[in-house]
Amino acid sequence: MEPHKISVVVPIFKVEKYLNRCVDSIINQTYSNLEIILVDDGSPDACGMIAEEYAVSDDRIKVFHKKNGGLSDARNFGIQYVTGEFILFVDSDDWLEKTMIEKMINISLSYNADVVQSAFYYAYEDYLLFDNRYYQKDDPPIVLDNISLMTELVVNERVKNFAWGKLYKTEIIKGIPFKKGVLFEDVFWAHQVIQRVNIYVILNQPLCFYFQRGDSIVSSYNPKNLDIIKGLKERQCFIEEFYKGLSDESYKVLLKTMLIHYNLLLINRKEDKIGLYKKEIRVYIKENHHKFEKSVGNDNHLKMQLILFSIHPYFNILFLFLKKLLRKFKIVPTPLGLEKIDL
Repeated sequence: MEPHKISVVVPIFKVEKYLNRCVDSIINQTYSNLEIILVDDGSPDACGMIAEEYAVSDDRIKVFHKKNGGLSDARNFGIQYVTGEFILFVDSDDWLEKTMIEKMINISLSYNADVVQSAFYYAYEDYLLFDNRYYQKDDPPIVLDNISLMTELVVNERVKNFAWGKLYKTEIIKGIPFKKGVLFEDVFWAHQVIQRVNIYVILNQPLCFYFQRGDSIVSSYNPKNLDIIKGLKERQCFIEEFYKGLSDESYKVLLKTMLIHYNLLLINRKEDKIGLYKKEIRVYIKENHHKFEKSVGNDNHLKMQLILFSIHPYFNILFLFLKKLLRKFKIVPTPLGLEKIDL
């Protein structure tokens, strides 16, 4: 038996169709010293029963049933039963490559890393996408110190806010609960954890599969999606206090996100019939215009968006439409896409 126990926390809710794939990928890992904590978050389907069946056949599995409280509440519930030195969060519709945990723990021990991050695939029913814009699968591990890491988190390219896909020393995350009752809960959580990290290692090889369900953000959009803006505002206050040098980059990300969600609210007019949410975005951008203007720096595209939005939001939409049209006719270059892998 390997000396270091790793606790795997899996919140479960209405994933009857995908649960076997997820749990099978965990119990069949090449690293076997696991504590697998399955949290049935009041799932109304057969998930609870499926989880119990796994517990009968594998003594590493612990199953807990609780009243539905959402993903954050289920993770928080599972964390209190963790006894491993390391912890890994797995969402119950995702799955792992069979050597993922072995590779991540070996890297963690080799570098004495507080957190190890794996690259991942965006997984669809019949194909995968891999984001190769920032690194290649065969690149060596990337080691980040605290300042570099927080910079990468704010930029949100090589280091994402996702809690999953990362192996943490359990002591790093203790006492930092996930915020309950919000979407994009990881945005409220990640920077608090990162503040404690001294050594962070990125594995460029994709070792987990992030399943993309059929409903797009546009077709399923509702005001809860605006929680991401709340999370970024909270993070902005945190950055101002502890990482002042990253303030401009943080404001830049906040501006991009607010402009995207303003347009999504326009597309989904029924979700903002009286325009309250759009007004909140306009007012915030107006009140912080100077900070946003400073943050965009040499980003001419975003600078133009801010100018046009400040005149009238529809001018920004027209600008984006025209740019899309120019790309279609190859008058301006199309941004690099993701690598597609057919299954």
